[in-house]
Amino acid sequence: MALNRLFTGLSISSTVLGRRTIYTGVVNFASKPALVKPKPGFGKAYRRIVHFPEEYTVKPLEVTNLAGRDPETGRVVAKGIGGGIKHKYHWVAWIRDGPTEGPPQEEKVIQIIEDGCRTANVALVAVGDKLKYILATENMKAGDILKTSRHLPRIPVRANEGDAYVLGALPTGTFVHCVEKEPGKGGLYIHAAGTYGTILRKQDDRIVVQMPSKRLFSFDQHCMAVVGRLSNIEHGSTPIGSPQRNRWLGNRPRSGLWHRKDGRHGRKIKPPKPVKEIYHPKKAKPVAIQLSMKP
Repeated sequence: MALNRLFTGLSISSTVLGRRTIYTGVVNFASKPALVKPKPGFGKAYRRIVHFPEEYTVKPLEVTNLAGRDPETGRVVAKGIGGGIKHKYHWVAWIRDGPTEGPPQEEKVIQIIEDGCRTANVALVAVGDKLKYILATENMKAGDILKTSRHLPRIPVRANEGDAYVLGALPTGTFVHCVEKEPGKGGLYIHAAGTYGTILRKQDDRIVVQMPSKRLFSFDQHCMAVVGRLSNIEHGSTPIGSPQRNRWLGNRPRSGLWHRKDGRHGRKIKPPKPVKEIYHPKKAKPVAIQLSMKP
């Protein structure tokens, strides 16, 4: 139908401009495909692109801020995202792997770092001759010794803050974070600052954990979890303080077109209605009825 309309319109103008108009119009119509505007969500982020190398490294990674734009088309998708301050990205090793038998593996905390790309702090940890980043807990400090083990004992262990064990090895009521969805896949749940999950009960070979949203999730007893509450507890209760700091954080203000009285979707200021006269209604005189003897 669109092509028919195009050719119909061009045939009328071809009598004036000739064949060149038809050729140019058809080429322009065919060379412009239908554009599909991307939508936010669906697991795609429009805030930043992290340039990951092929191998794991503790060197801070370069970041490209997207400011809410689609990296392919350059169109604005998320209007609430701004540029923000450029931060280096610290690559967190989500898999806490340890021995399945024998004593647990020991890891030493070297330094606690504030990461601008996430809400919780990050800890630089030494494991043997290797370094890696993990999420720091509430009271973690440099020099702490952490333990990691995948062994499932018969009696629950008494774990300290920052230790990583399988859920089946921890007693009921323990605070945990970085819980694995499947054994060996790495910590997927509970990453935000100041959050924690609680082990409520055990059902056969399943462990029920209460998430920060108060929902109950049932995990396999061999899934790893880190003990303790995440750091930077005051993140959620700290006021932003100024509009400029909000821009530093990468939050873009609204359009400013909405006003309560005279802006978009606002109640417009209209002139008052004319004066309405209020008076007491007068009673009408009864109509005289004339009677006659004629039917």
